[in-house]
Amino acid sequence: MPDLWRKRLEAVGLVAAAEPKPEPKPEPKLTLGAFLDGYMASRVDIKKSTRIALGQTVRYLTAFFGADKPLEDITPGDAAEWRFHLKSKLADNTVRRRCGVAKQFFGAAVSKRLLAGNPFAKLKSTVRGNPAREHFIKADVAQKVFDACPDAEWRLIFALCRFGGLRCPSEVLALTWDDIHWAEGRFTVHSPKTEHHPGKESRKVPLFPELLPHLREAFEQAEDRAVYVITRYRHSNQNLRTQLCRILRKAGLTPWPKLFQNLRSTRQTELVKTRPIHVVCEYMGNSQAVAMEHYLQVTDEDYLQDAAQNPAQYLPGRGLPERKQETADVQQRPVLPRDTESYMNVHAELVGAGGLEPPTSSL
Repeated sequence: MPDLWRKRLEAVGLVAAAEPKPEPKPEPKLTLGAFLDGYMASRVDIKKSTRIALGQTVRYLTAFFGADKPLEDITPGDAAEWRFHLKSKLADNTVRRRCGVAKQFFGAAVSKRLLAGNPFAKLKSTVRGNPAREHFIKADVAQKVFDACPDAEWRLIFALCRFGGLRCPSEVLALTWDDIHWAEGRFTVHSPKTEHHPGKESRKVPLFPELLPHLREAFEQAEDRAVYVITRYRHSNQNLRTQLCRILRKAGLTPWPKLFQNLRSTRQTELVKTRPIHVVCEYMGNSQAVAMEHYLQVTDEDYLQDAAQNPAQYLPGRGLPERKQETADVQQRPVLPRDTESYMNVHAELVGAGGLEPPTSSL
């Protein structure tokens, strides 16, 4: 029965009034906390270290917005405010990393059609090199560190980073004695950081002359059936960075920024001076773009090599002729005799009709 006729019949009492239909309850909005929990639970493919890194951004997001914040209510303006909040607490590159992870989270929400757009899409997330934190560890400084190391394994850890260019602790602790190819003059480095890229699971690195003595010393002291090259510092509760700081202070040195990365950066900077950059990047396991942005340094030796051998000879009075200064003698005008009539008299006399030349005969 059409609704109009039903209403008329209801009005005269011929038809019982229909029960009012209940208003549909709105579906609860997906909250930020619920979404992030679901995302983290779904990422069964990531490593423990990656999960820890992602979890840091989860905590920063929920602390700022609140876990009950509806996901769809977060705007690009809110995302910008979150970034400003992080900048007051964290270093610039750390902020960029957190923004990159936030983009990843909300990009997944967009791909699942939970959101129409990514509010974090325009935040800067590319990590930049920081020259202020670069430090070149010279050979004499490295020798002081070797002298202060407590044992052969610590000398080898430092040598693998400083002269082998390995990442620490991941690549250093993954190295086994089977990876050392003595006869071929090289060793295999397994890289957990790049193994998810096809063909980047491992790389070959030369047995550099500076590295070889420390490797042989550790080999001679290793037990017969030892598998790993580094055996005494493998537990997760042993912080290699803290122990290296103690060694540096024992050597009378001040710990430099980015302790292990600057060792790797120093080695790559050394190698590119004598080898093609694509070869060095193959040894180091990074790209040329990453090397240029984060690893290669300009050293004091570069300035000394490119500067003039004796800059002092070019100082004024020591080699280059001084500029000739104009003196009063050069510009001085001849002095007229005292009895010379004033030039005003010349201007006062008028030239006659005959002009200045004497008259000539017309014959």
